[in-house]
Amino acid sequence: MPRIAYDLLHDTLVRIVTSLGITGDDARLVARLFADASRDGVASHGLDRVPRFAAAVRDGVVDPVARPVPVAAHGALERWDGRRGPGMLNAHRAMARAVALARTHGIGCVALADTNHWMRGGSYGWQAVEAGVVGICWTNTMPNMPPWGAAVPRLGNNPLVVAVPRSGGAHVVLDMAMSQFSFGALESYRRRGDALPVPGGFDADGTLTRDPAAIEATARVLPIGYWKGSGLSLALDMLAALLSGGQATHQIAPEPGREAGLSQVFVAIDPSTFGGSDAIVSAIVDDLHAAAPGARYPGEHTLAVRAESMTLGVEVDAEVWARVQALGAEALRGGE
Repeated sequence: MPRIAYDLLHDTLVRIVTSLGITGDDARLVARLFADASRDGVASHGLDRVPRFAAAVRDGVVDPVARPVPVAAHGALERWDGRRGPGMLNAHRAMARAVALARTHGIGCVALADTNHWMRGGSYGWQAVEAGVVGICWTNTMPNMPPWGAAVPRLGNNPLVVAVPRSGGAHVVLDMAMSQFSFGALESYRRRGDALPVPGGFDADGTLTRDPAAIEATARVLPIGYWKGSGLSLALDMLAALLSGGQATHQIAPEPGREAGLSQVFVAIDPSTFGGSDAIVSAIVDDLHAAAPGARYPGEHTLAVRAESMTLGVEVDAEVWARVQALGAEALRGGE
């Protein structure tokens, strides 16, 4: 795949986002979150999502000027309304507030209702650890995963992020969906013409398959850990809707590209509250590395890809980059 300079990618995205009605620092933040996802090797939720995000704004699914507001608070726990604003801005603000609450209480939790797709969930884990706190967050989604033992989607693939800070920036960031592969990842594999490394769902005959296109056709993605992932998805959905006062998965319209009204939870924990040190985390990482030469912790590969991208350029899909460049050119013409 071709590579482009990070600054070119970011500046192109700023123009596009600004043309959608998101301005100033907010436009730069949205562009950075998209660019950072691709820089870190998660193009499925970075550059690949930009045309879809632009369409969602233009179709009225995302309100580009809406910003989240607090609606209730009790100590370290707050409830916010996302007002159908840009999902990544809502999520970033919610995690920032959770971090601020953790500075005061040792722990902070912001439950966010009526928001939109947050794009790359790991972004908010990295946001937390770069602030020196533990970050835990998750979101529900539209029904896009069958419960274990069923063929009809009733659960969301409800991504979960758990992030633990380490000195020196070698943070541990786990970012995973409740399905073996997210739909964005399936799309990326299919576009490249690659088979999945392990079975990721069922084909039309109900057989487990590594063919991403066959899984997209049936929408029968495989829960992680089979029945365990199915149960965890359900529990995360319950907690998100309960804490935020927002919609549960079964209430969200199953319309890809128009997914809206999601519920999310953002938790920050300040390990310094009890005099925490990263010695414990580093010892665990050292023990993991001793298991085998290829053993790595969540986030370790991300850091390697990030460094490579900043040196050699960010890998992009040529077709997607052409579409994004067309959006950028359109934004330039609209500003003339």
